[in-house]
Amino acid sequence: MSTNALYTDLSGYYDLMCCDINYQQQSNSVARLHQILGNQGKQHLDLACGTGTHVRHFIDLGFDSSGLDINQPMLDIAMRRCPEAQFSLQNMTEFYVEEKLDLITCFLYSIHYSQGTEALKACIASVHKALNSGGLFCFNSVDKHKINNKALVRHSADFEDSRFIFESGWHYSGAGDMQTLNLSIAKTQFDATQLWQDSHTMVATSFTELQTLLSPYFDVQIFEHDYDRIIPWDLASGNALFVCTKREV
Repeated sequence: MSTNALYTDLSGYYDLMCCDINYQQQSNSVARLHQILGNQGKQHLDLACGTGTHVRHFIDLGFDSSGLDINQPMLDIAMRRCPEAQFSLQNMTEFYVEEKLDLITCFLYSIHYSQGTEALKACIASVHKALNSGGLFCFNSVDKHKINNKALVRHSADFEDSRFIFESGWHYSGAGDMQTLNLSIAKTQFDATQLWQDSHTMVATSFTELQTLLSPYFDVQIFEHDYDRIIPWDLASGNALFVCTKREV
């Protein structure tokens, strides 16, 4: 099953799958970083926006927020959640905007949905082209050399007489620029269980490699993956928040 097909099949359950994510905390944190390191403008775009939860919070923070995604059923939900926002069906690796932006975000490790290094380069170039001078690009990433192939994130939730169990984990072979995100979703209702399993092929980079790709376009700062505090990356942890200020080239 393709990544897009899986999310189409599960679009109605996506928010449930992400119910343990503190979207408001993430949005507030990046808005604060934009105030400190960006140009303080209010034109915002969320890449791989899914069902628009981050967009909703940025609108509530006073941004003129918009989103793009490659999955139309997810965008349909986003449009109902944020009727005042503009959403477009586009690939983040090569997208077009009519007006320049001040802040571009890409949450939930979605930057890795770029299919290989060349696609990631295209995404970075598209972001740079879309930003106003001094605009900010913020996203989180995982370092391929820090991935524990045995580690899993698991949570459960109840919805409409059904019990859902979600599991996910990264896997990196140890070589090359591709990794997988392995997903397992089980829905149990009246003693009958429906199961979805898939492995999403995604781009793999080290933080050093990623910084090299970004540096021709941006002044790059790497922070700890902590949305409560602004702390420089400790050079050891495998998850980080990249904050990139547009530099004219």
